[in-house]
Amino acid sequence: MEKTDRIYVAGHRGLVGSAIVRNLREKGYENLLGRSHKELDLTDQAAVRDFFQKERPDIVVLAAAKVGGINANNTAPAEFAYENMQIQCNVIKCAHDYGVKKLLFLGSTCIYPRMAPQPIPEEALLTGPLEETNEAYAIAKIAGLEMCKFFKRQYGDNFISCMPTNLYGPEDNYDLAGSHVMPAMIRKFHEAKAAGVPFVELWGTGAPLREFLYVDDMADACVFLLEHYNGETHVNIGTGEEISIKELAETVKRIIGYEGEIRWNKNMPDGTPRKLADVSRLHELGWTHKVGLEEGIERAYNWFLENEDKARR
Repeated sequence: MEKTDRIYVAGHRGLVGSAIVRNLREKGYENLLGRSHKELDLTDQAAVRDFFQKERPDIVVLAAAKVGGINANNTAPAEFAYENMQIQCNVIKCAHDYGVKKLLFLGSTCIYPRMAPQPIPEEALLTGPLEETNEAYAIAKIAGLEMCKFFKRQYGDNFISCMPTNLYGPEDNYDLAGSHVMPAMIRKFHEAKAAGVPFVELWGTGAPLREFLYVDDMADACVFLLEHYNGETHVNIGTGEEISIKELAETVKRIIGYEGEIRWNKNMPDGTPRKLADVSRLHELGWTHKVGLEEGIERAYNWFLENEDKARR
């Protein structure tokens, strides 16, 4: 990858894409392309083709996706499957047709079976049933990474894929109807503290184990892969460290300074019982994370405080 390459980051305003843009600029890549959803609807095949024909990007980072937590995935599975597969098909095919030098497709570790071996190696893909609460999103992402593999195998396209673990940080979605667990906790504890509410209700039992990666670390790993990796196999991105949702809640509560009670609504789903990525392949390539969980939560909370109106979207 050359510093002069035209790099199109699809989804450049979101949690993932904005972090990748920051990292690229820090590393001296200035020739960046970005389009908002209003400017370019990636589910519109003709519009995507017109964009590629006019702009001719050298590198593509496919970070655009319809994303959400358990509630959003449960209530709109058709939209999660359809929109994500539309986006992926349009961008990947145009990247092939217009001679893109390299494409990085971003998925998620939710692609792995619900009862995958822990830590989850890349080879666990398609070895068992998926977690039902995010099955539609996972199937779409599996289709995307397999498509990249097939274009590489049939045409020699340098299309690679990575699967980040649970992400959090600047530009996250704090809308409680569609957010993931970390931003939901930050907002709930913050608002409860501000209002003097005696308790905060959280979903499930608190027992599931999860891995969390600060989004700027994820971005650094993505740029590292763009610069150093050309393999067919997708690569997990994570910390290799896990924490229970209950421990996470106590940590967020302490950092925010909320002194009330946590009540667990056990009638609501927990999701996958454990999800820890095996990141040995990434470590062997030469990359490891830098931001610890507590530091990351403090950074995320500070961003929320500085962007509260925007964060509540």
